[in-house]
Amino acid sequence: MTERDAPDLGFGSPAASRIYDFSLGGKDNYGPDREAAIRAFQTFPAARLLPRENRKFMRRAVRHLVDAGITQFLDIGCGLPGKGNVHQVAADADVVYVDHDPVAVVHYQALLHAVPRATAVRADARRPHEILAHPEVTALIDFGRPVAVLMTAVLDLITDADDPEATVRAFRDAMAPGGHLVVCDLTDAVITPAERDTAAELVRANGVAVSLRPPARIAGYFDGFELLEPGLVNAPEWRPDRPHEPASGWLLAGVGRKP
Repeated sequence: MTERDAPDLGFGSPAASRIYDFSLGGKDNYGPDREAAIRAFQTFPAARLLPRENRKFMRRAVRHLVDAGITQFLDIGCGLPGKGNVHQVAADADVVYVDHDPVAVVHYQALLHAVPRATAVRADARRPHEILAHPEVTALIDFGRPVAVLMTAVLDLITDADDPEATVRAFRDAMAPGGHLVVCDLTDAVITPAERDTAAELVRANGVAVSLRPPARIAGYFDGFELLEPGLVNAPEWRPDRPHEPASGWLLAGVGRKP
C-alpha cells in the first residue's frame, strides 16, 4: 500500500467513538478526541455521566434479552470495545458489531479473531439496507428469526437531514416477530434554551454532529413495537440492578418488541 493509497483514519479531528472511549477511561483515543471531550465536560459537567449511563443500560438490556431467549444481536454504532461488550454479556449469541469508524472496527476485529460467533463490519447507519445486505451480517444473522438491534448512542449522531426514523424503520421492517429494538438517545428535555445554544456552539467547534431531540421524537422510534416496562425512561432508571447516581436526564432509553 502506498502512502497515497492509505486510508484516512481521521486522527486529525475528533471522532464520536474515540470521544466516547476517552470518556470511559479508554486508551484508544487521540489529542483531538480528548480536547473535544474535556471541552464538553467543562461546559456541561453532566456530560461525564453519559457514556457510563449508556453503557450500563446497554448491558442491562442485553442481559434481559438473553433471558428472554434472544440469540442474535446487531450492534449499530458500536464504537470502540470496552468492558462488558455485547458478545461477552451474551456469550452464547451471534453478534455483529457495526460502525463507520475504521479504528473501532479494527479494534473489534482484533478482539474477535478467536470468537467464531461474532464479527465487526464497517458500514454507515445512515445506509441501513447496505448493513442488512452485508455478507458478513447475513452470514451470522438470520432475519427470519428474532434479532435484537441495538442503537445506543448512535441515533443522536444522525442528523435530521439523514432521517434517523428511516434508519429505524429499515431495521424494524427486516425484523421477524419477536425481534427487539434497543435505543438510548440524547434528549433536550432538561436543557434550557441557553444551554441548547451552548451545545450547538460546542458541536460546531468539535465538528461532531450531535442532535438532542424531544422525548416524543425519541418515542416515535418505537412505532410498530411494544415498549417493554418501564417504557421510555432516563437511562439509569431502566430496570436498574443496583443503586445508581441520580440520572443526568440527558439520556432516554427503552426496549421495544416487534409483535
